Amino acid sequence: FKQEENMTLTSEKKQAIFEQYGKGKMDSGSTEGQIALFTERINHLTDHLKSNQKDFATEKALVTLVGKRRRLLDYLKNKDIVKYRELIKELGIRK
Repeated sequence: FKQEENMTLTSEKKQAIFEQYGKGKMDSGSTEGQIALFTERINHLTDHLKSNQKDFATEKALVTLVGKRRRLLDYLKNKDIVKYRELIKELGIRK
């Protein structure tokens, strides 16, 4: 097995994401923080799949994550459209 250096999200990275997008570094439950965390994981899995096209387990995990993020984004859009627009602009989700 080949080990990548940045294979998983460390707790320090997660705390930095929650601090930037959530309400605090220990705030793992906020919608914005979860969306940012999912986006980070999606970007990592996308890079992984570019070099490992036949990794179908990872592809399934990626599709699942995208669906979860989509549902959270829909929830945020219905709840607070201003935060939704700010978040997608910051994360660069929409093109």
